[in-house]
Amino acid sequence: MSVATDLLQLIPDERRVGDGESLLDQHSADLTYHAPRRPDAVVFPETTEEVAAVLRYANEAGVPVVPFGAGTSLEGHVIPVAGGISLDLTRMNRILEVSVPDLAATVQAGVTRGQLKDAAGPHGLDFPVDPGADATLGGMAATNASGTTTVRYGGMRAHVLALEVVLADGRVIRTGSRAVKTSAGYNLTHLFVGSEGTLGVITELTLRLHPIPESIVVARAAFPSIEAACRAAAALVGAGVPVTRCELLDSRTIAALNAFKGTEFPEAPYLFVELGGSASGVPGDLATTLELLEEEGATAIEAESDPTERARIWEARHQSLFAALALSPGSKHMSTDVAVPVSQLAASMEHARSLLGELGLNGGIVGHAGDGNYHVAFLFDPDDADSLARAKALNAALVEDALARGGTSTGEHGVGIGKIEYLQREHGDLIPLMRGIKGVLDPNGILNPGKVLPPL
Repeated sequence: MSVATDLLQLIPDERRVGDGESLLDQHSADLTYHAPRRPDAVVFPETTEEVAAVLRYANEAGVPVVPFGAGTSLEGHVIPVAGGISLDLTRMNRILEVSVPDLAATVQAGVTRGQLKDAAGPHGLDFPVDPGADATLGGMAATNASGTTTVRYGGMRAHVLALEVVLADGRVIRTGSRAVKTSAGYNLTHLFVGSEGTLGVITELTLRLHPIPESIVVARAAFPSIEAACRAAAALVGAGVPVTRCELLDSRTIAALNAFKGTEFPEAPYLFVELGGSASGVPGDLATTLELLEEEGATAIEAESDPTERARIWEARHQSLFAALALSPGSKHMSTDVAVPVSQLAASMEHARSLLGELGLNGGIVGHAGDGNYHVAFLFDPDDADSLARAKALNAALVEDALARGGTSTGEHGVGIGKIEYLQREHGDLIPLMRGIKGVLDPNGILNPGKVLPPL
C-alpha cells in the first residue's frame, strides 16, 4: 500500500490526505534556491491526537515526517529531502485563549502571526515578532524566528512560555507554564524552540503579548555611508532610546525599491527607525533620535505618526527582497543572515559589499542595525553552475567573516539544509551533544531528516 493509503486508515477523509501531483508540488519547496523534493503524501491533521497517530505510524514504519506551515522558511526546512510525509498543520488554526490579565495567548500551531495580531489588537495588545511574512506561529517557534522588532522585544524564544509537542513515537508532552518565569528543571521549552522540526512537532503554543504603545512614530533618514548609519544606530541603542525597530538599507536596495515601488528616495544608505511609548514621552524620544541621526550626517529626514503612513514605510522595507528579484526576472536569490556584535556591524557590511563586487554578484544589503543581524540578498542564475558556485562562495566568506568577528552563521533563518556545514564550523565541538539529544527524542531519525545536523 502507499503512504497515502496508510494515512487514510488514520484520518479517513480524502480532503485531508492526498498524493496528487499539484499537492505534492506545493509541499516540495520553500522560498529559496534549494532544490525541491516531493513528499510521498501530504496530510492535514486538525487535532493533536491526529498528529500523534500519524507520528506513531511513521515511527513504526520508518517513514520520514516533515512539519509544514506557511512554507516561508529560507533554508529548506520544509523540503522533504528523504520523501515521506509532509505534515501540513495549517488546519490547526484555532486561537484557544487570549488572556488579557496575563498578557498571553494560547494558540494552535497553524495560527499565523497576522491572525494573532488581529485577535489581540481589540484588547490593546500585540504580538510583536515580525519576520516579514505571515508565517505560522508553530513554524516561527520551530525556527526561532525574529525580525525587525528584535532590538526591543527579542525573537520567538523570548515569547514562548509553554508548548505542546508530539514526539516521534506519538507521545504528547507539555513544557513550561503560563507563569512568566520558572526555575523548574531543564528548559525543554527553549530546546524545542529553534529545533526546526527535528526533535518533535509543535502543536500548541502559549505566547507572551505586549501592550500596544500609546504613541508610535517612524523616522527615516539617508546617510553618507553605511558606517555613518551604523554609528547612528549604535548611538540610539546606547543612549537608551526605546527603539522598536532600527533597519538599515544600503544604497543598492534603495535603488531597487525606487524602481519596484516608484519611490524617489535618494540612493544612499537609509535608516528606518520606529519609536513607541507614551504620548508625553515619544516627542522627547523623537527629538533625541533626530539629534543623534543629524550628528552622523543624516539628510532627507522624515518622521510619520499617521498609522497609514507608518504602514506604508514598513511595507517598503518588507518589499526589499521582491524589489531585488524584480531587477533580474528568472533569477533565484540567496539570502544570508549572519549576525555580529553591533560594534562590528559596519565593518562586516562593508566587507560584504566588497565581496559582492569581487565575485560579480548583484545584490543589496539590509540589516537589523540595532542587533547586529544583516542580510545580503543576492541574485544568481540557478541553471549556471559558475553563478551558483560564486553565490555559495560569497555565503561561505560572509560566515567566515562573521565568526572571526565573534558572530554567528545565522541570526534568524536557522540551519535547515543550507547552513549545515556552517554549523559544523561554528559549533563542531557541540555536534556530538546535539546528536545525543536527537537520538533520545527521535531514535529512528524520522523527524525532518537531513536538516540541522551534518551526516555521520
